[in-house]
Amino acid sequence: MKLAVVCANGKAGSLITEEAVNRGLDVTAIVRGSNKTKAPHAVIKDITELKADDLKGFDVVIDAFGVFDPEKFYLHSETLKTLCDALSGTDTRLLIVGGAGSLYVNPEHTQQLFKTPEFPEDYRPLAAAQAKELDELRKRSDVKWTFVSPAADFQPDGERTGKYILAGEEFTVNSKGESVISYADYAIAMIDEAVKGNHIQQRISVVKE
Repeated sequence: MKLAVVCANGKAGSLITEEAVNRGLDVTAIVRGSNKTKAPHAVIKDITELKADDLKGFDVVIDAFGVFDPEKFYLHSETLKTLCDALSGTDTRLLIVGGAGSLYVNPEHTQQLFKTPEFPEDYRPLAAAQAKELDELRKRSDVKWTFVSPAADFQPDGERTGKYILAGEEFTVNSKGESVISYADYAIAMIDEAVKGNHIQQRISVVKE
């Protein structure tokens, strides 16, 4: 399998890249500057400049883009549109590192987590931007996308347990009542989806077992 990780130098991207390399996949890191990952191949290009030829020949492209500057939250939608346009009409699957705020908290799927009173106010703008990103993605029938939401407590330096619960559109907690997952376990789930998943044009979510 030929796999590319966009924004591979980031915290999530680097762990996803490492997981893929460790499993023996043919991995290319797509980065703005020098390749700091374990990927043996690299494309040095800004995500906003990627074209169809840059992504040609990959079985899976993983979008690990993330920005935490409120003035740049709009880039979540803009960069994803760039990738979707580049992959439009192809068989290449696009997996996106999403957010938890857009998960639904009721069976009717009318209430999202980031709109509840309990959701931290500081994270609401970012969650809203990622929810908008997902809404726009749902309109793309020309791309084989999968949006992968982490648990609410997404821990950059959390331990790698090797176990996780695969869920769907609704906010899910584990047997301890926790919504938590480490970046390392999320990376496992992402590569599992890349290798054997078939959630085409669906949003899935993962939480620590």
